[in-house]
Amino acid sequence: MLNKGLRDEEKIRIDNVLKTLRTLIFVPYPLSHLQITDIENQLKEFGLNIESLIDFSNEDLITLLIRLHFDWEHLEQFGDILVEFSKEENYNFTDKALAIYQYIQQESKVFSFGINAKIASAKAKK
Repeated sequence: MLNKGLRDEEKIRIDNVLKTLRTLIFVPYPLSHLQITDIENQLKEFGLNIESLIDFSNEDLITLLIRLHFDWEHLEQFGDILVEFSKEENYNFTDKALAIYQYIQQESKVFSFGINAKIASAKAKK
């Protein structure tokens, strides 16, 4: 278990990487080769790349994110990033985002209308 200082540093690091990923992915499509490289570089912060995102099962991806100390908010943001990245014609991570949202809804023990709406939206995109 991380002590409070390390936990705060880890939360800030995860926040910063997720913010950067959001800015890279929320751009007009199609993504350029340079933008894909930038996304890959940010994913490396989590021990991921686009290929490993494709290859990971939903459960293995969630396990990795939990092991990286993602909290509910981080998981939701990562799911949002996956949904947005799925708008790129070459990638479809909607199932992974759906699994993350369902995990949050089930494991957080708190019902969220926002997460529930994201689950419904992800199911509609399948």
